[in-house]
Amino acid sequence: MRIGDLAHETGVSRRLLRYYEEQGLLRPVRLPNGYREYHESDVAAVRHIRTLLAAGLPTAVIARLLDCVHDDEGGRMVPVACPGMITHLRQERRRITATIERLQTSQQHLDTMLASVREQHV
Repeated sequence: MRIGDLAHETGVSRRLLRYYEEQGLLRPVRLPNGYREYHESDVAAVRHIRTLLAAGLPTAVIARLLDCVHDDEGGRMVPVACPGMITHLRQERRRITATIERLQTSQQHLDTMLASVREQHV
C-alpha cells in the first residue's frame, strides 16, 4: 500500500508517517520510482506507535521497544518482555514522574502569584 493508503487506514497524516520513517519506526520499501510501499503490518505498527506516544514515550525509546509489542486476538496491543524493556519503561516512568513534580511546583508558584494579584485588586 502507498503512503496515502496508510494515512487513510490509520488516520495519521502523511507528514507524520514520513517522520516515523525518519525516526526508524517504519521501514517501507522504496520502489524504483521513489514511492514508499507499506505492508499491512504497518497499520498495526502505526497503532502501536500512537499508543506508545500516548504513554509519553519518546520516539527513540519506541524504536527500541516497537518489536516488543504485538496485537492479541482482540486487536489490543500486548507488550512482550524483551531484553531491556522493563528498564526502559521504568526510566520513562521516572522521567514522567519528575516532569509532573516540576509542573506541580510551577502550578503552586503560579497559584501563589495569582492569589497575590487578586489580593491587590480587592
